[in-house]
Amino acid sequence: MTGLKHLLLTGAGGFLGSIARYLVTRLGSRIDYLSLPFGTLVVNLLGSFVIGILIGISEKSDLIPIEWRLFLMVGLCGGFTTFSSFAGENLMLLRSAQIGSMLLYTGLSLILGLAAVWLGYASTRLLA
Repeated sequence: MTGLKHLLLTGAGGFLGSIARYLVTRLGSRIDYLSLPFGTLVVNLLGSFVIGILIGISEKSDLIPIEWRLFLMVGLCGGFTTFSSFAGENLMLLRSAQIGSMLLYTGLSLILGLAAVWLGYASTRLLA
């Protein structure tokens, strides 16, 4: 039963994360600057920050039980952040010969995503 419970928790989190990703991406698509897909950029940065917080809290204690970690980290964050969209959008930029935008988008996503996950993780150190 535990295996099924874990699958359902992960699936429920993924369902909610996917809906949240869709909504945030739609809002971000209203920003048209340098032909960058800002919705996905916001999703990746926000998701990186949240998962950094969750990892930091999970490392410190058993405050987040395994069921909640599956729901939040694997399901919700996994459904919310998606680098498959990132790769697909880069392909579209490349195919439309927007090389500069593709490189800028890739660089911003990677550098700011790593900074966001570090900031989320580091913020949990302030809780001690």
